[in-house]
Amino acid sequence: MRNNNSRRATRKEKPTGKRIGKSVLSKPTSQSRRDKNRSNPKGKPSITTLAKTAKSGVKSFSKKKQESRQRPEIQEEIRLNRFIANAGVCSRREADTYIAAGIISVNGKVVSELGTKVKTTDNVCFDGRRIYPEKKVYLLLNKPKDYVTTTDDPHADKIVMDLVRNACNQRIYPVGRLDRNTTGLLLFTNDGNLSKKLTHPSHNMKKIYQVTLNREVMPEHLQQIADGIELEDGEIRADAISFISEQDKSEVGIEIHSGKNRVVRRIFEHLGYRVKKLDRVYFAGLTKKNLPRGKWRFLSEKEIQYLKMR
Repeated sequence: MRNNNSRRATRKEKPTGKRIGKSVLSKPTSQSRRDKNRSNPKGKPSITTLAKTAKSGVKSFSKKKQESRQRPEIQEEIRLNRFIANAGVCSRREADTYIAAGIISVNGKVVSELGTKVKTTDNVCFDGRRIYPEKKVYLLLNKPKDYVTTTDDPHADKIVMDLVRNACNQRIYPVGRLDRNTTGLLLFTNDGNLSKKLTHPSHNMKKIYQVTLNREVMPEHLQQIADGIELEDGEIRADAISFISEQDKSEVGIEIHSGKNRVVRRIFEHLGYRVKKLDRVYFAGLTKKNLPRGKWRFLSEKEIQYLKMR
């Protein structure tokens, strides 16, 4: 039988509040506690550890857990128009026109039905010439300020594609977006399935930002953000938030999974603050470790598998 002293010791070890860094806020509500558990399940890096190393980065995931979750890859089927587009022939819409015209054959047979699905190993020919889907590419950029997150904008002086234009031969595009004045992690890929997975709200992908404000933040405002505030497009709450350090209370770390436009800036503007700097230091298990501002790198195989298994 477990004695009472043991039970008291166990209760004392439980976390007492949401935090990033050293500052501990008041106890969250039971609903907030459930949200936190969902955003940081057992075995994943804590929000405290990530915020303390925001500038240098940390290991993005547990090797042991990642290896245990690996499964044999299943050969998936994709729409024929997507296969053609991935091969760099044309857009999906143009591909549908070619399919309907009977220009495309699959394994020696002409296919003219829209919506036909094929495997990546099928013999697909365009006007008698075999085409191959592009190799999947995964690239991580530490975005500088003043770059617009878009693949093409004639009105923008600088776009993020300028920074990765010569990285590979494949056509890659940004996953999600960072606004012009926001810096930090931005993922690029030509893997549509993974991109959709990482950006869809139902998957609750963790993002951590380091926010520098125009004045010290009141502790009660941090608690408000943790409990939830009402913006023009609905309620929003942080999964975790606190001061980065006790010495500078104008710098805050915030963990959030919402993908709403400019959501972090709008949260603080709603409470009367002006965001001077906003830096995304963590995205879906990836960090800025050894990645200087304006530079990019390809993801490792372990990182790619980790993202796919999430």
